[in-house]
Amino acid sequence: MLNVHDILETIRMIQDECLDIRTITMGVSLLDCIDSDIDKACEKVYDKITRCAQNLVRVGEDIEKEYGIPIINKRLSVTPIAIVSAACNASPVKFALTMEKAAKAVGVNLIGGYSALVQKGFSAGDERLIRSIPEALASTTCVCSSVNIGSTKTGINLDACKLMGGIVRECAERTVDDKCFGAAKLVVFCNAVDDNPFMAGAFHGVGETDCIINVGVSGPGVVRSALSKYPDADITQISDIIKKTAYKITRVGQLVGVTASKRLGVPFGIVDLSLAPTPAVGDSVAHILEEIGLESCGACGTTATLALLNDAVKKGGVMACSRIGGLSGAFIPVSEDAGMIDAAVCGSLSIEKLEAMTAVCSVGLDMIVVPGDTPADVISGLIADEAAIGMVNSKTTAVRVIPAIGMKEGEFLDWGGLFGKGPVMNINKYSPSKFINRGGQIPAPLHSLKN
Repeated sequence: MLNVHDILETIRMIQDECLDIRTITMGVSLLDCIDSDIDKACEKVYDKITRCAQNLVRVGEDIEKEYGIPIINKRLSVTPIAIVSAACNASPVKFALTMEKAAKAVGVNLIGGYSALVQKGFSAGDERLIRSIPEALASTTCVCSSVNIGSTKTGINLDACKLMGGIVRECAERTVDDKCFGAAKLVVFCNAVDDNPFMAGAFHGVGETDCIINVGVSGPGVVRSALSKYPDADITQISDIIKKTAYKITRVGQLVGVTASKRLGVPFGIVDLSLAPTPAVGDSVAHILEEIGLESCGACGTTATLALLNDAVKKGGVMACSRIGGLSGAFIPVSEDAGMIDAAVCGSLSIEKLEAMTAVCSVGLDMIVVPGDTPADVISGLIADEAAIGMVNSKTTAVRVIPAIGMKEGEFLDWGGLFGKGPVMNINKYSPSKFINRGGQIPAPLHSLKN
């Protein structure tokens, strides 16, 4: 039962501590849109998306007004287009343009699913789609792309790692006049999940129902505020405070998800309770780690405090909703987190330390800007390293790295809004080319054999 204290506390979280629903994301299956004629297939895709999502934005705005809960983004995810386009012997870019047209017609912020799943090899249409990603992202504004190149069960597709290093660079080069933003809309995964509501990595998995609503919450500022009230708490008490706060945050996501599901007439899927930061003051995961006791994010002890935070968020949120999913934990995107930006600028946070942190957080190396002359093979090596962490630890990891064409370490690439601004960070440029060019499949770890 709700009481006055709970209501007032939620109001305070929204007004003073940056609590919001980061996104309600409608997943739409396009499996019934497959056609060997690309024009017919695209027509079906447009009709399906606009039919399913025609009321998504309106319902989201109505919920915002009724409950006073900010819903920052209304988004769409679709079946990986490599699957949908496999029957068409033509460039998949036409599907990206169709996705863009449909997204604008229904008024959503972003649409994800220009994706391929190649963890064990390239099936029909996969390589064609991957090679088209730079053109697709340069030709659209709200289409996002992802490629899964590894998993604990299958190992790592090293040929895909090599290919993606070049694709990331080309995405940046094709959008250099737009601050290399194409690369910011591309994620390379290991162990990608089917129900992720967060961009740029969202797609609608083939095992999902025909249409579904997933919710992504936020709230780093709420957690930091709660911890600030207990400066002398021991680490066990710190964990308990985070768990209790995560519970409250997740209840808000459950409320929004269930309400949106009923009004749209589609099933409610999951709440992704990840702490997703923004560049806004007071909305930083790095500042939570510093509140726990670090002088600066990146200091020795950062990985341990992040592990504590990630675990407590999951434990607190799991009891607050009918089903958690997605990634659910803590994100560490550099450009989107004011504390991470400060730590990178002052030198306490390096890419190597960020890589260590990805072993215990929700996802991976996210929104990191590197010098514009970074070779493609170095990016491929970075992707392979991150995929290895995910494969061995049976967790989702990802790389979203932006080569800042024409820029050097110490400069800034500034997109504004939720994407923030990224300091160009130093990256080890000793070459992994011989390793990357060997190709083949890195075998799955022994502990993957669980049948």
